[in-house]
Amino acid sequence: MQRIIISGCCGHMGRVVADICTGDPDVEVSAGIDVLAQPMDGFPVFSTPAACGVEADALIDFSHPAALDGLLGFCTARKLPAVLATTGYSEEQLTRIDRAAKSIPVFRSANMSLGINVLLDLVKRAAALLGDSFDVEITERHHSRKLDAPSGTALMLADAAASALPYEAQYTYDRYSVRKPRDKREIGISSLRGGTIVGDHSVVFAGRDEVIEFTHHAASREVFAVGAVKAAKFLASVDAPGLYDMSHLIAH
Repeated sequence: MQRIIISGCCGHMGRVVADICTGDPDVEVSAGIDVLAQPMDGFPVFSTPAACGVEADALIDFSHPAALDGLLGFCTARKLPAVLATTGYSEEQLTRIDRAAKSIPVFRSANMSLGINVLLDLVKRAAALLGDSFDVEITERHHSRKLDAPSGTALMLADAAASALPYEAQYTYDRYSVRKPRDKREIGISSLRGGTIVGDHSVVFAGRDEVIEFTHHAASREVFAVGAVKAAKFLASVDAPGLYDMSHLIAH
């Protein structure tokens, strides 16, 4: 039985992760961490990582980038593997994550969905085959409460395409202020926020007289929670510190 601490347990995603764990005979939630520290069924909740003295085998974080420092300090001090599913990290925070991964296993992905990670591979292959004869545009749609834009997943998709293109791509987020034809080296990224959209991503390859489009639609947040729990299980099989992602989980 693998014991998991959920950071952000009182939030929507944290509650979904707790529900997934309840239905999984191989894992249990040993504790939760949340600034709200609301009572939860089945496990104690602490307002800060420092207050949590409960033993665990891994931590799953679905909270806020502001919580990163406390969580990394907590996990490195206890040699606790961490699954970081929060998005919106700054470059400085990403550097801190890389530093922590030198002493503990860290699993980080902007999207824990298996389908999205298959899509990343397809986008990379398409970009390599189509080269500079097709324009690349990415659109993402999320609920009105999402804080970061563009989404971390949209940036992952842009990076996947850019890594296979025969030129150094430039990301363009807004064409409103610039009146000029589209540059061939652009990857346009557009964001929509509204309602309760869980997450929709599309990558469009637009060529002369033909268009190829890849789309992923998330019907519920459960797909991300399931992926995070699978990532925590995967870390149990990892013997060495390092930075891991969905490609390692899929290969495993």
